[in-house]
Amino acid sequence: MVRVDVGRLSKVFGSRRVLEEVSFQVKPGEWLGILGPNGSGKSTLLQLIAGVDRPATGEVRLDDQPVGQLARQALARKLAVLQQEALPPLSYTVREVIEMGRYPFQNWLGDEPDASAGYAETLVERILEELRLGALAERPLDRLSGGERQRVALGKAMAQEPQLLLLDEPTTFLDIGYQVEMMSLVRTWQQERGLTVISVLHDLNLAAQYCDRLMLLHDGRAAGLGKPEDVLTAELLERVYGTRPYILPHPDSGVPQILLGKGN
Repeated sequence: MVRVDVGRLSKVFGSRRVLEEVSFQVKPGEWLGILGPNGSGKSTLLQLIAGVDRPATGEVRLDDQPVGQLARQALARKLAVLQQEALPPLSYTVREVIEMGRYPFQNWLGDEPDASAGYAETLVERILEELRLGALAERPLDRLSGGERQRVALGKAMAQEPQLLLLDEPTTFLDIGYQVEMMSLVRTWQQERGLTVISVLHDLNLAAQYCDRLMLLHDGRAAGLGKPEDVLTAELLERVYGTRPYILPHPDSGVPQILLGKGN
């Protein structure tokens, strides 16, 4: 498990200030969902946490280690990133792609000097079984559906054995069945391994169902941070999104769920 500390983070692109003094902490084993309208800075924030980009001001720390001071391979042993459409339809097989997740642990010969004999092979087989990909193991990605490829992308991240998983709108191009499957797989992995998760999501209802806490960004600032019932309020959502929704408790979990009115 890893703790994430984001301190007074700002980012500027040209004359546009995308993030402004954003600060928060994610506890080890927690799932934080980042919400907000298009252009509010969600994906930029995730890139800064991943160390892909550098902030104008502020700092991201993983267990008190500044992200900017970690070597790429060391950082890859701590965190994995799952994008909207993480894997293009290439000719690599499912098994080969999942095996790529072991790269941070390999030397230049492709060996894992710190692992016991056969560890990587056993891990890959277990992931194929857990994600129900065994029957597809030798099938190339260009013969898979979008939902299947996203499952393979998750398998590659699992093979990386990160302490922190970053999700950048991983359900955007999936139908509703695959959306629920993807989020449930991540939740199971999080709970079984004590994984810390930070996800950018557009779907407020999915976020409320799966995330422990939510942060709502608006014009590059944190407009709300807390439990789903504290953030998903009609007043706050109207201020951020410009439309006043109806908020109802989910019949099973009780978390807030959003219904939109007809508008004017």
